[in-house]
Amino acid sequence: MTHIPWFVNEYGNFDSIFCEQVKKVIEMAMAPGVLDAKTKVLIVLALDTLKGAAEGVRVLAAQARELGATDQEIAEAIRLAYYVAGMDPLKTGLNAFQPRPHKND
Repeated sequence: MTHIPWFVNEYGNFDSIFCEQVKKVIEMAMAPGVLDAKTKVLIVLALDTLKGAAEGVRVLAAQARELGATDQEIAEAIRLAYYVAGMDPLKTGLNAFQPRPHKND
């Protein structure tokens, strides 16, 4: 069964029609397919890590463990989030080492 985040259910108190559509998207995205359930949860965990969604990371780590994920697999997913997030600062930081433009440029 697909886990629907609490805030989606809560939002249903204010816009039940839209909430049902959101639930359908969640169920479709997380349904069994080419990727197994554990892999999907680990991907979503990495994305929530990237977003800084601490509660989501806690919930998804528990779900991943229920699906058989090890702490090492969870750690690898978090490493991937760091890898993606860390590339922009590295790229931007290179500007500190680029030659400065001449005054006449």
